[in-house]
Amino acid sequence: MNTIEYPWLTAIIVLPLVAVAAMPLIPDKEGKTVRWYTLGVAIADFALMVYAFWQSYDFHNNAFQLVESYPWVPQLGLNWSVAVDGLSMPLLLLTGLINTLAVFAAWKVTNKPRLFYGLMLAMYSAQIGVFVAQDLLLFFIMWEIELVPVYLLISIWGGEKRAYAATKFILYTAAASLFILIAGFAMAFSGDTVTFDMATLGMKQYPKAFELLVYAGFLIAFGVKLPIFPLHTWLPDAHGEASAPVSMILAGVLLKMGGYALIRINMEMLSGAHVFFAPVLAVLGVVNIIYGACCAFAQTNLKRRLAYSSIAHMGFVLIGIASYTELGISGAVLQMVSHGLIAAALFFLSGVTYERTHTLMMDQMSGMAKVMPKTFALFTVGAMASLALPGMSGFVGELMVFLGIATSDVYSSSFKVIVVLLSAVGLILTPIYLLSLLRQVFYGKQEENLVLDGVVQDLKPREMFIAACLLIPIVGIGLYPKLVTQTYDMTTVAVASHVRQVLPVIAHGQESSLYSRIFTQPTLADSQVSSLVDIAE
Repeated sequence: MNTIEYPWLTAIIVLPLVAVAAMPLIPDKEGKTVRWYTLGVAIADFALMVYAFWQSYDFHNNAFQLVESYPWVPQLGLNWSVAVDGLSMPLLLLTGLINTLAVFAAWKVTNKPRLFYGLMLAMYSAQIGVFVAQDLLLFFIMWEIELVPVYLLISIWGGEKRAYAATKFILYTAAASLFILIAGFAMAFSGDTVTFDMATLGMKQYPKAFELLVYAGFLIAFGVKLPIFPLHTWLPDAHGEASAPVSMILAGVLLKMGGYALIRINMEMLSGAHVFFAPVLAVLGVVNIIYGACCAFAQTNLKRRLAYSSIAHMGFVLIGIASYTELGISGAVLQMVSHGLIAAALFFLSGVTYERTHTLMMDQMSGMAKVMPKTFALFTVGAMASLALPGMSGFVGELMVFLGIATSDVYSSSFKVIVVLLSAVGLILTPIYLLSLLRQVFYGKQEENLVLDGVVQDLKPREMFIAACLLIPIVGIGLYPKLVTQTYDMTTVAVASHVRQVLPVIAHGQESSLYSRIFTQPTLADSQVSSLVDIAE
């Protein structure tokens, strides 16, 4: 581990919370001062994040860096333990960018602005905490803190069915969080020592049945957040009723917390159980892709269509995690970063369209390209990135996942062929529902009832800036993926090596099982397997 003298990560987490505590002291009746204050805090925290990584982070080191560890509540064994590595660092930067732009996108909030912006900053702080926590109990606390602001932001500033959507969100996510708590305590109290330190938990030896149960518990919890079918039904409702800035954070950051946790906890800390669950994740990934794409095509609500699109795209993350290859895992991380940018851009532009038309029903829109040409152009760029057009970040991420699973030597040829072919169906369905969206909203004859006071304004400079800050990285990553991949290559190589070391040992004891014959075929020599088994024993 690479420790430093200055507590960069603590400062990055605490700054938004301190700003929230000071917000009631700001004299402001109309909310103008509060929104500038909130934007300044978000920019300052993002700038601090970038500066800390620029000064103190080594891209060529796969160990945890910027490490901080302090006793917090010793009676509970709770430590303030935070650090970053190649897996968390790019997602942390994504969090900073999207939250900052979401605050800027919420410029017209006039209903209880002090509360709204306070919740945005509190949520920002909790998201950072999730990505840097190295104590499992601290991870759970940050995970829980993030839920409350999202619930309030949907239930107070959402659409007509906001109460239903917010309640469904909190019931799903709070119930799922119980699995984190139960599984975490089970791991902490297993063995001779009681600890919540994630590195120590990862080195413990667990009975196979116990490890499988714990893995399943975490999979349910993180599967709700990702989301994985059939734990996904809260997402379309939440997106359909949430305001555009909240949807940007939901799709751009919150879903990535699920994917990150699957790699950090399920894959790294429970690698023995991952051998048994990896094929299941691949199958669930295929289901996500096809189911999400089919449901997206059936939606007439603009934001619900994009929500189901997110479900489909998260399927590629699951397949990458299940691939057992460096390329596949790297593709999963890149897909999370790419989709975070693309989804945030599309939901922001959907909010812009809603502000002009006061409807999200696509069958009530048409001809908007004539009166909103800038919006149409940027929406088209975002849609092309989402359908994985070459030259866009979406293409690179999905291609890496496909190549990762196709070249994996862990699965049988028939299993790989089935996964790749069925996943490719999503590549056919995605252009259909996205191009259909563009046709319904922007082409055709303009609806007279959508022309407000005879004029529909196009994007303003503030809105153009927000969209550009999201779309430029999408194109940049698509043309030069190394902009992102170089930040985590060392880590994904280490993760892939770690989980592959466990595979021969598990497979050696499962040679006669139907599961092993269908899904896996160990490729190491018998002597290598025997030596690994001896080490494990």
